[in-house]
Amino acid sequence: MPSTSIRKFDYDPSTRVLSVWFVASGKHYEFLDVPAEAFAAFKAAFAKGVYFNVYIRNRYAFRLAPGRAAGSSGG
Repeated sequence: MPSTSIRKFDYDPSTRVLSVWFVASGKHYEFLDVPAEAFAAFKAAFAKGVYFNVYIRNRYAFRLAPGRAAGSSGG
């Protein structure tokens, strides 16, 4: 998954939480109540950063994930 803005992402279908780790800030955000279809489209998108900015950012509530390292595996 080459992206200049998104380092890693993960999705937990049981909680509908999309976790995204960013390259520049190194921060890990959790986007809440994201439908599985939205995650599938994000995963399939050629330009992850563009897709994120258009279809994820400002559309889903989010929180800064507490203390999980960028390399850790999510749900």
